[in-house]
Amino acid sequence: MRLDKFISQQLGTSRAISGRIIRANRVTIDEEVVRDASFKLQPEHQVTFDGNPLVQHHGPRYFMLNKPQGYVCSTEDPDHPTVLYFLDEPSAHKLHAAGRLDIDTTGLVLMTDDGQWSHRITSPRYECEKTYYVTLDAPVADDTAERFAVGIQLHNEDNLTKPAQLEVVTPTEVRLTISEGRYHQVKRMFAAVGNHVVGLHRERIGGIQLDPELGEGEYRQLTEQEIASVGAR
Repeated sequence: MRLDKFISQQLGTSRAISGRIIRANRVTIDEEVVRDASFKLQPEHQVTFDGNPLVQHHGPRYFMLNKPQGYVCSTEDPDHPTVLYFLDEPSAHKLHAAGRLDIDTTGLVLMTDDGQWSHRITSPRYECEKTYYVTLDAPVADDTAERFAVGIQLHNEDNLTKPAQLEVVTPTEVRLTISEGRYHQVKRMFAAVGNHVVGLHRERIGGIQLDPELGEGEYRQLTEQEIASVGAR
C-alpha cells in the first residue's frame, strides 16, 4: 500500500492532506523520516505519525461489544453517541455493526470491517438466529409461545413472521429467538399479542453468545471459532 493512502485511512483525511503531512516530516518508517508519499509500505514496517505508532491491519477485524442504552449502532449520528465511542482500535470508523440494535436496546453487537461476513448475519437468506431477553409490562399470555411458533401478523406487514421460539423465564420475563430482522420486530411481535416490551437485551447472534465477562461498554475480539460459526449450518 502507498504511504499516502495508508496515512489517509489511518487519520481519516484526504490523500492530498496526507501528502502534505508526509512532506512536513511528520511520518517515520522504522524510525526514519520518509517524505515520499508514494513509498510502498511492507507488512513489517513500523510507522509513526508525530511520534505515535500507526498499526497496519492484516486482514479483517471482528469484535463483540456489550452495548449499553443510549448509544446507536451507526458509525455517525448527529444527535446521539455511537458504539464506536467504546472501540479503542485504529481506524475504528471503518468498523460497522453486523446487526444493529435500537438506542434503548442493550447487549450483543458484533463489529467488523468484513462486509461479506456481516451480510451472512443480516441477510434474510441465511436466517441467522438472534436471542433476546425480554422484559414485559404485563405477564405473558399462555398462548403466546404457540402463536409465535406458527408466526403472527405484524401491523402494516403483508406476511406472517417466521416461526420464533419463546421460553418463559418469569411471568414478565422471556427469551425470544427469531431468525429474521424486521424493523423493531421483537417489540412489534409483543404489541401484536397485546403486550408491551419495557426491556430488551440481545444475548446471542448465531453461534456467538455475549461473553458474561464483558461489562456494559466493554468489548473483545472474537475467537476463530466464533468467527467461523457465522453462516455455518
